Amino acid sequence: MSESSLVPERQLVFSPTLAATIGLEEAVLLQHLQQVFEHQAASERGGYAWYRVSREHLLRTLPFWDVEALHRVSRSLADKGVLRIESPPLLSCEELVFAVNESTQRAPAALSSGAPFAPSSAPSSAPPPSPATPGRRSAGLLPVHWAPSEDLLQLLSLNHNIPRQFALDQLEDFVFYWRERGETSHAWENKFRQHVLSRWRHEQQSRAEAFQAPQVALDKHWQPSADAMDIMTRGGIERDFIEQAIPEFVLYWRERGAPPKELNSKFIQHIRMQWARYTSSLQHSTEPRRISDDWQPSADVFDILQLSHIDADFARSLLPEFIVYWKDSNQAHTSWNSKFLQHVKYHWARRHQLAQTDNTHAGYKGPGQSGRTRDKSLEEHLSDTSWAK
Repeated sequence: MSESSLVPERQLVFSPTLAATIGLEEAVLLQHLQQVFEHQAASERGGYAWYRVSREHLLRTLPFWDVEALHRVSRSLADKGVLRIESPPLLSCEELVFAVNESTQRAPAALSSGAPFAPSSAPSSAPPPSPATPGRRSAGLLPVHWAPSEDLLQLLSLNHNIPRQFALDQLEDFVFYWRERGETSHAWENKFRQHVLSRWRHEQQSRAEAFQAPQVALDKHWQPSADAMDIMTRGGIERDFIEQAIPEFVLYWRERGAPPKELNSKFIQHIRMQWARYTSSLQHSTEPRRISDDWQPSADVFDILQLSHIDADFARSLLPEFIVYWKDSNQAHTSWNSKFLQHVKYHWARRHQLAQTDNTHAGYKGPGQSGRTRDKSLEEHLSDTSWAK
């Protein structure tokens, strides 16, 4: 809009016949460019009159279009052979450098007239298009400054989630490839769509592979990561046990041909299984073994003693004597807990025997007594299991 409200805007006019031939938007832009012919001297080159118009001027005088729409319509005119465009796409260029695709003698006249526009590349004796195929365009080479339509860019974004900038980044390679091949096509937009989809799938695959952990070389020097060691030691596994298991783990996976991708996770799983077997074998071993200097009865022993009304402190006081005796005997047994129970039971019975002897007459039965404890043999004391009932 003009700065002063007293000065009316320049009206936009277009030829209905021209609009029916090349499209409404294309006709509006083409005839709007006529003012450039009237106020700017052309630069003749290669038999064509070349003009320059700034992108800012076009956006200001055509306020109903943004830069993307202006780019789309101008490229449509180039694809249809109406204009020759020498400048890069308006999305990244500040001015439009163009020439009407006719000789310098006819170009302005063709615009000023209402006659349908006919590019100079078409022979004057060319027959009209067949009625059976109205509106069908002939195949042509890909223009130097070809660009996809806005509809195609939106289609790629909505249907395939492909960013607009990614699609435009593939344009240069696409144009270079097809112009090098010199092939013609009726549907350059469809070819561009396939080209972008192929590049997008390749890009997604490359990103996925980038997130995968690199293959670790498994040799005799391999060590679990610091995080893996921390997880295992915090789980109560001895560090010496872990280090001793590494060679076996390495040998196993080297013989299989290739290490797993989750090498540290596999090692943690392996160590946990081996540690569970090791601790279980220590607690429930069926092999006879000698008593150790620091042997201690299990908690189950003291639970059984409590059920038999035997004092736990009394049992603990017998432990040093018990260990010394069996170390000196150099014998091996499968269960030292059972031996300790027998030892405590024997001394507990002996203690009560002495106490009872002090309270009764020697050789006589006291009131309510069935007999003296001394009358029972040591074998009977050791084989007595009444405490477990």
